[in-house]
Amino acid sequence: MAKTQNTEKEPSGIPSEELIRSLPKVDLHCHLDGSLRVETLWELAQEQEVKLPAKSVERLRDYFTVNKPFSDLEEYLERFNTILPVLQDAESLNRISYELAMDSAAEGVLYLEVRYAPVLHTDKGMKLNDVMDAVLEGLKRAEKEADITTGVIVCGIRNISSETSLRLAELAAAYKHQGVVGFDLAGAEDQYPAKNHTEAFYLIRRNNINCTVHAGEAYGPDSIRQALHDLNTHRIGHGTRLKEDGDLLNYVNDHRIPLEICLTSNLHTGAVKNLRSHPARFYYDCGLRVTLNTDNRLISNTTVTDEYLLACRTFGLSEQDLKNMIVMGFKSSFLPYKQKVKLLERALRMLRKQQTPF
Repeated sequence: MAKTQNTEKEPSGIPSEELIRSLPKVDLHCHLDGSLRVETLWELAQEQEVKLPAKSVERLRDYFTVNKPFSDLEEYLERFNTILPVLQDAESLNRISYELAMDSAAEGVLYLEVRYAPVLHTDKGMKLNDVMDAVLEGLKRAEKEADITTGVIVCGIRNISSETSLRLAELAAAYKHQGVVGFDLAGAEDQYPAKNHTEAFYLIRRNNINCTVHAGEAYGPDSIRQALHDLNTHRIGHGTRLKEDGDLLNYVNDHRIPLEICLTSNLHTGAVKNLRSHPARFYYDCGLRVTLNTDNRLISNTTVTDEYLLACRTFGLSEQDLKNMIVMGFKSSFLPYKQKVKLLERALRMLRKQQTPF
């Protein structure tokens, strides 16, 4: 992604990359297995003798560089088939978790929610608990070395059995006070209804755990409706097609249900034809709680800073708009209330130090 010059403001008045990088931020929608460093993927593959579709780090980077949108979400998700084979042991999971948190902290992310499906890392015999422990250990190690707080969101998978989602919900409940802050339903959306996984989300609600659901990305408003009314989700992952149902949009707005927007990813998966047609600005102008996130830092070649810069350039966001969205992100986190308030107050103090009054 193109970078701006090291200036306080771009000529058009759009907030600069330097300013955005300096501001406190959150990333609430970030997939662990889609966000490792390309150099790490190469090194792990060499160590484990896993075949990759490239013969050098540079060519591997090119392989993950998206020059045009994929035909659909499923084609986008196929990229994970290159990554998952090297993430089947505790050491590798520990490493990529640590590096993701450190990379996020380096660009001013104060709070990071990392989501992944532990069941996808058991192909070589790892137990689900061992997978969880490895990831949490890596994140905690980063917290000790950098200015960042992290939380884990366990993902059920739409296109895997509902029984598996239930097992993962039980795992999330067991780790509720050990780093897990939420539960999600991810995976291929079309033809895999959210309502098939109601039992898992019922268990999540009984255990008073936060939840989010991928919805309205590759399927229409009915997917969002199921996430809200069948699974009782607290946030919506993507929600790109919410604009197609005005009544549902107002419901989401009235109940302050946050949208986890991922601009670059939505373009790559074909959820939008082009960035100008993305409804993020429309949602923001309507008063919805809009948060900006990375989704997959490797596959979409992006960072939180890049996503905010892209939003500012595409939609003409002012510095005040930028800060408003940043605050929405902090308000939408799955942190416990007192911890959330403390982090939000810190972010507000940092935002007020900038030139524009806040």
